[in-house]
Formats: sequence, structure tokens, C-alpha cells
Amino acid sequence: MSKIATLEIDGNKYEFPIIEGTEKEFGIDIKTLRNVTGGVTTIDPGYKNTGSCESGITFLDGEKGILRYCGYTIEELAEKADFLEVAYLLIFGELPTTEQLTKFDEDIKEESHVDEDMKKILDGFPKSAHPMGVLSSLTSALIAFNPDSVDVDSEEAMYDAIVKVLAKFPVLAAWTMRKRKSLPLDYGDNSLGYVENLHKMMFSRPNKTYEANQIVNNALDKLLILHADHEQNCSTSTVRIVGSSHAGLYASLSAGISALWGPLHGGANQAVIEMLEAIKADGGDTAKYIEKAKDKNDSFRLMGFGHRVYKNFDPRAKIIKVAAEEVLADLGIEDPVLDIAKGLAKVALEDEYFVKRKLYPNVDFYSGIIYRALGIPTEMFTVMFALGRLPGWIAQWREMRLRKEPIGRPRQIYIGETERPFKSISER
Repeated sequence: MSKIATLEIDGNKYEFPIIEGTEKEFGIDIKTLRNVTGGVTTIDPGYKNTGSCESGITFLDGEKGILRYCGYTIEELAEKADFLEVAYLLIFGELPTTEQLTKFDEDIKEESHVDEDMKKILDGFPKSAHPMGVLSSLTSALIAFNPDSVDVDSEEAMYDAIVKVLAKFPVLAAWTMRKRKSLPLDYGDNSLGYVENLHKMMFSRPNKTYEANQIVNNALDKLLILHADHEQNCSTSTVRIVGSSHAGLYASLSAGISALWGPLHGGANQAVIEMLEAIKADGGDTAKYIEKAKDKNDSFRLMGFGHRVYKNFDPRAKIIKVAAEEVLADLGIEDPVLDIAKGLAKVALEDEYFVKRKLYPNVDFYSGIIYRALGIPTEMFTVMFALGRLPGWIAQWREMRLRKEPIGRPRQIYIGETERPFKSISER
């Protein structure tokens, strides 16, 4: 027997079906609410209690610290799969066979060239431009070089569009960083794997032979996997709602990048390093800032600790903590900022105040440490986040279009002035 929710308003009762997900999640289906009640809507700022869609891509249970992509645990995927396999899984719903993965890889490499005219667009930005603004603009500019809209009813057309953006996006991201660092643009090397090629495009020098570092590439691979999707967060919801107007894939992705740019979303790992830099500039006294964090009357907050979704622990942080330790050990970096980070993490994992409140180091904390250790500029951290989140955005856009979801159109409760007469300017 299906479950029913009953809502009573002014003595009138209305019944609404309750939808059950495969993981025993329940949602009240209120899509007829406004019609049957004569105009009543719900109000839920930030949509914290509102399901915008049904999705088969990512399952997240913040209370239990569970994150799964298409049924596979994030722990197992990070250990056994590479980023391209996970991208395929998210987009198409199943892990690829050897043949499918080989074709996917080869097709992406075939589309990895970027039109030379894109360089002219990049040249128009000053070096001071924030990389996320540049990346969003370049992604949007891809529309001009691929003007045909994607036929979502054609598997071949959809596949071609997906391959193109997965191929070109790392190039644009690497170019964004190289422009800022006054380095010549690099197209990479198609003999390399997806993540290794990304690293080469970012860091190769024209007068020096590029040497791959397996520990570094392994850490990058894990970071991209851990960021690949995270259910209906701000940027993902943006991609879906922009795409619901039947805006193209590139336009929807560009909007998602802009949403990710915000410091309350993708900018968190950048905020971690900025906090650590501020502590260093103030003498590097970790104990002082631990006490400030404990003082409820102090406005200081530790960035990169705790999580608004994960109430007990961030499963991604447990994975990337190991990779961060491996990178730091392998590179042998002496950096007072990273020393401060290690000191803060140690306290947060042992101090009763933090343990009791579950203020553990999260994935943003460790990803910031890794990116700094690799020499990635702080302002590029969110670009790295976008590189990881790309498959999730594509998957969510594709799912939304294939399910033929209606255009997004939230309601509101008006709190402005009621009707009033117009006054001429001499009477105001």
C-alpha cells in the first residue's frame, strides 16, 4: 500500500503521495499542491527540504557518512578505478568494459584540440583576471565553435558532445593557469593518460623535459574522483535548472562554473589556504587560533573543518588524507603554511572540543594542502574542483534532458507593497 501525506489548511484536507527512493528515502510529491489548494505553495529558502528531481546518479547520506556513485562506494572507486572510468560511470550509469573505456579514451584524445581562435579570446583577459571567470567565459565561448544544439534523442550526438567537452575542458583549464603564469600554451600529449596529461599541460616547461610523478598523478586522480559528483548541490542544481530551459550543454556548464566560484561552494579549499596564510602572517601560533575557534564570541572560524552535509565524517576526507600524506612525503616540501595545516589537523582529530562537535578536517582542507604542495596557485584551486565536477555536471544535465524534466520555475511568497496609485514626480 502506497504511503499518503495529509495536509490540512483551514479545515480542508488534501492528500499527496509519498515517493520512496531505492535507499528508503521518502519525499512528499506536492506538484499538484498549488492547483488543488487554490494557490498555496511551500516556502523553503535554500531548498534544504525540497527535492527538485528524482535522480539515479549519486546517493549521499550525511548522517552516516555515505557517498556512492551509481551504487558504488566512493571508497572502492577511489581505490580501484581511475577518473575516466568514474566519469563514464556517472554519465552512462555503468562502469565501462575494456572496449568501452578504450574507445572513450581514444575519442576524447581525438577531440582534445581547441580552435586556435580560442587563444584570441584568452588573450583578451588581463593576467589579473580570476581563473574561474576566465574558465566560465571560455567554456561559454565553446558554443561559438560548436553552434549546433545537441540532439538529446540521438545517443550518437549526445556521446559526441560529451566527449568534446571532456576533451577540451582540461585544455582550457590548463591554459587559464599558464596565461596567469606567463607560460606558453600547451596542448599536452595524447600518449599520456587523462590525468597525467592534465598535469603535463599545467606544469610542463618549454626548455625542460616533463617527468611524470606517479604519486602526484595518483593524488590528482583521487581528488578528481572525490569531487566528481555530490548530489544536488548549488552548482549541480544550477546546471540542471539552466539546462531545463533547453539551454545547451556548454551554456549550462558555464553557469555551473559560475555557481561553483562562490566562496560558500567551490571556493572553500582556497579559503583554507588563505586562512593558513593569515595564521602564518600573524606569527604561526596554531594554539592561539585553536582557542579563537573555540571562543563563541570570536568571529574567527576554522576553514576546512566540519561539513554542512556530513554530520559525522566526510568519507572523502579519509581517502584524500592518505594521498596528502604521500604527496608531502614524496615531494619533501618544507613550507610553514603546510606545517600549520598539519598542526591544525592533528588538534582537530584529537581535541575533545572538535571531536565532540565533529569538526573534522574535510575534503576541502586536504585538497587545499595537496594543491599547494603541487605548486598550483591558490586562485586555481576552484578550477581544479571544476575539473573534477565536470563529469557530474554532464551526467546531471544528460539525465535531466533524457527524463524530459519541465523547465525550472520556483515560486515565491511576495512580501512587497500592495497595490498603490501612481504619483507624478511633482507629488513624490
